[in-house]
Amino acid sequence: MSAAPVPGIVAHRGHSLKYPENTLAAVCAAIDSGVHHVEVDVQLTADRVPVLFHDRRLERLCGVGRHVHELTMRQLRSLRVSDRERHGDHGPAEPIATLAGFLGVLARHPGVTAFIEVKRDAIDAYDVDAVYTAVWKAIRAQRRQCVLISFSLEFLAHARARQPDMPIALVVDRWQELGQPAAQALRAEYVFCDLHGLPPGGALIAPHEATLVVYEVADPELARGLAARGVHYVETFACAEMRQALRPAADV
Repeated sequence: MSAAPVPGIVAHRGHSLKYPENTLAAVCAAIDSGVHHVEVDVQLTADRVPVLFHDRRLERLCGVGRHVHELTMRQLRSLRVSDRERHGDHGPAEPIATLAGFLGVLARHPGVTAFIEVKRDAIDAYDVDAVYTAVWKAIRAQRRQCVLISFSLEFLAHARARQPDMPIALVVDRWQELGQPAAQALRAEYVFCDLHGLPPGGALIAPHEATLVVYEVADPELARGLAARGVHYVETFACAEMRQALRPAADV
């Protein structure tokens, strides 16, 4: 009798259940837990330095009512990331990480793959080529460990044209979006889909047999059920906890 399928784990913004999201502390904790796939979000500062940050505004995590692209890297260095919603008022606080700093961590862990999500906020603030150029400059040395991902079809098409052999991943809210001609034309190696946007039942096969990642999943039994439907990876804030819960069925 064959064992039930078990999905791999993608650390959602690092080990953000325990550490402030998208910080080097969260990334290192995820890697130290044995997870081999880490997702981070990227935006550009006013002086076009790629930094790890999810929200358009700094308010939720840094208590500052400004947009990331309105401040320079020098100004951002004075801020600290603290997730009061998850960790309370006295939780850990960490500096805002640069993409270059993250790639330095990645270089020390050649077995780790990074999903680098280029936020639409950055594309709205600048243009597609400016964002691509800044991100590519940072990741070029570690390109073999990186996958560029985005909700933006325009950005992914641009990245594909500039570096045809660079893997890309399309992120969607709803499974039906994968049927759009522009989405099909990308032939993305990976697809990320919101858990709540999946069909209620049946097999899940991404276009062109892309590797399928579902976010946000924190229930091990749900993860196993998704794997049985064809999901390859689940993305989770609780990466260490999920990895432990799914072992020893698989080494993820």
